[in-house]
Amino acid sequence: MEGRAMRGDIRILAGLALALALGLGACAAAPVTTTATAAAPAAATAPSKWTGRALGASSIVIGDAAAAGFDPAKLDAIGSALEADVASGKIVGATLLVGRGDKVVYEKFAGQSGPDSGAVTDETIFRIYSMTKPIVSVTAMTLVEDGKLSIDDPVSKYLPEYANLTVLQADGSRKPATQPMLVRHLMSHTSGLVYGFVQGNSPIAKLYREAGEERNDITARELARVLAGAPLIAEPGTAWNYSRSTDVLGAVVEVAGGKPLDVLIRERITGPLGMDDTAFVQPKSNESRIFKPKTPFFGFYDPTVAQAMLSGGGGMSSTTEDYLRFVLMLANKGEFRGQRIIRPETLALMTTDMTSPEIRKAGQFFPGPGMGFGLGFSVVQDAATRPEGLGTFSWYGIAGTDFWVDPTNGVFALFMIQDPALTGAYRTRNRKDVYEAFTASAG
Repeated sequence: MEGRAMRGDIRILAGLALALALGLGACAAAPVTTTATAAAPAAATAPSKWTGRALGASSIVIGDAAAAGFDPAKLDAIGSALEADVASGKIVGATLLVGRGDKVVYEKFAGQSGPDSGAVTDETIFRIYSMTKPIVSVTAMTLVEDGKLSIDDPVSKYLPEYANLTVLQADGSRKPATQPMLVRHLMSHTSGLVYGFVQGNSPIAKLYREAGEERNDITARELARVLAGAPLIAEPGTAWNYSRSTDVLGAVVEVAGGKPLDVLIRERITGPLGMDDTAFVQPKSNESRIFKPKTPFFGFYDPTVAQAMLSGGGGMSSTTEDYLRFVLMLANKGEFRGQRIIRPETLALMTTDMTSPEIRKAGQFFPGPGMGFGLGFSVVQDAATRPEGLGTFSWYGIAGTDFWVDPTNGVFALFMIQDPALTGAYRTRNRKDVYEAFTASAG
């Protein structure tokens, strides 16, 4: 699609809802790979093009895998499998970082950044789609800390049109909502809003399309008005449905913060962390670093083309080196290299499950068994059914970007590809492989 295609809209095709969970399909690739396996704390990151920015050196500081409690041979096997995927044409290229504490114990840069491009590096720019959501959610919580916003505020305090919401009934009629939509409902995807593409050909999906949900020529504030005129799928706070909630949250953040969303994110998150290449719009000078899949997928866009819509739900692009700064901040309870973004107690609240068995059963709960959902992150609630430790929090983007932070084991990981059909498969595979390599013998 051309540059004006929706970025945060994530209007991907109804069938990609299955791809999120099942990881079906494949993508063509190019044959070159590069790798740098962690061996000693002073090891360099050979593929890096990092040239210096705020908060000192590159975020990728290499630690010793064995000393950190990993089996180096098993980590190498993960990288070899990625190289094999490139060689077979399954993917064009990928990046993977695995770490513990504040050190990266394994890094892999496999393949190309495009069919006719150079090798993937930590400075390759990926469309992160829904990995924008955690950034916007943390931005919102900085406003909470400043007293400019409360998660228990009704959304209508900031967006007045949300005072008169309706709920779609089984017979197609609408009834006034009996519960107010709160800011916490937006952050936990229990607002009653939906993504039309996730709902397939259902009546509510049709109503959202007719209302103009898929427009990209309007601002987030204008889209919020559009969505307020569409019915909710359920009473706020009663069902989890992946949705436009974070787009509406972006509009709330703009009103509460008194500035455009991109400015607030730059002032409160990306600027302080030195995430210089994370933005809604990339400068033309970065064009050569943007990942270019062999076959652009539906929902694909040009990050250098500005749009009216600053989508809090999925409009940003970033690099592995940049996003790792955000991940390390989360892993260190809200602080990175002395720069505090949010308080530990704020992050603890964000990673507390805001759902219940009833709420999860009432909607389409994508995080899956053993999981809950907090304020911007999925959260592991039952470690017996998951490879990660209890309390692990994470989220991902529909094109295959993914991260997790495991506070129980001190483990983190960050993965980047650009192929929606493989998102679910790699999310499952990476977790399985990383924890099979984790010996937990180190303190």
